[in-house]
Amino acid sequence: MYGNDFTTTGAPPLADDETPEFRALVGGEGRVEPRDEMPEGYRRTLIRQMAQHAHSEIIGMQPEGNWISRAPSLRRKAILMAKVQDEAGHGLYLYAGAETLGVDRADLIDQLHDGRQKYSSIFNYPTLTWADVGAIGWLVDGAAITNQVPLCRCSYGPYARAMVRVCKEESFHQRQGFEILHTLSHGTPEQHAMAQDAVDRYWWPSLMMFGPSDSGEASGQGHTAQSMAWGIKRFSNDELRQRFIDMTVPQAEALGLTLPDPELRWNEERGHYDHGEIDFTELFEVIKGRGPCNAERMAHKRRAHEEGAWVREAASAYAAKQARRLAETEEAATA
Repeated sequence: MYGNDFTTTGAPPLADDETPEFRALVGGEGRVEPRDEMPEGYRRTLIRQMAQHAHSEIIGMQPEGNWISRAPSLRRKAILMAKVQDEAGHGLYLYAGAETLGVDRADLIDQLHDGRQKYSSIFNYPTLTWADVGAIGWLVDGAAITNQVPLCRCSYGPYARAMVRVCKEESFHQRQGFEILHTLSHGTPEQHAMAQDAVDRYWWPSLMMFGPSDSGEASGQGHTAQSMAWGIKRFSNDELRQRFIDMTVPQAEALGLTLPDPELRWNEERGHYDHGEIDFTELFEVIKGRGPCNAERMAHKRRAHEEGAWVREAASAYAAKQARRLAETEEAATA
C-alpha cells in the first residue's frame, strides 16, 4: 500500500466480537470474503486502509500528471499518460473493493475532502524537474511494491485479489522510473546532475512511506500488531523498509547515482544495509498538512470533484434509464 500506518502508540483495537470460526479462518491462512461474518474492528481497519490506499492512488496522479504535456518526447508522453491512467484505475479498483465492506464510495471521498481520511505523505512533495518523474517511478513505486506484494496474501479476499493486478502494473511503473533515471544519469553532466538531485530529494521521503518504526518495543502496539494478527499485514514497517533499502542500493549503483545517506553501508553480520536515522518529525509535519504541497493537492482534488459533478449526474441518469428499460422489458415479458 502507499499509505503509512501512522498509529504506533496505544493499545491495539479490541476485537471482542471475534468468533472462534473467524479466528480459525485467519489463523489458518484462509480468506475472508464479504459474505463472511467478521469483527467490526477488522472491517473498520480494512475500510481505513483500503480507502487510504485508494485516495493515495488518486492524489498520486497529480505530481506526474503535471508532466504529461512537458515530457521530453512523444514516447515519454504516451508512457506517462498510460501510467497516470493506471493509477486512476487502481484507485477505482480499490474503492470498489472497499465498497464490499458496506461503505459508500462517495462517503469515503467526502472523508478525504474534509480531512478525516489521509493519503500517502509522499504525494505532498513537488515534482520540480523531469527527473522527479523518474525518481517517483523508481523510488516511490518501488517502495509501494515492497508494501503491496505482501498484501497479495491479505486475509481479506477482495483486497488480496486487487493487489495481484495492482502489483503487476506497479512493477512496470518502477521500471519506467528506473529507465528514465538511467537515461539521464548516462547523459550529459547536466542531465546526470538533474537525476542525482531528484534522487537526493526523494530518498528520505520514500523511506518514510513505510511509516514510523513499529519494531522492537513498539512491535506489540498500534494498528500493525492487530493487523498482523488478523492477517491483513504480514511484516512490520521496519522490516519492509529494510527490504526496500536492500533492494534499492544495488540498483542505485547500477544507475551510477548515490543515495544521500553517509551511513549507508553493508553490514556483513546482519546481512542487510545499515542506514542513517530517519527524521520522522518531517513525516508527521506532512501528515498534519504542513508539507510542501498539501494545500495544493487537496485544493486541486476538491476542484476536480466539483467540476466533475455533471459527469456523475449523467452516469446516474443513464444507469437509472437502463434500469427502467430493463424493468419494463421484464414486465412486458411476464405480462
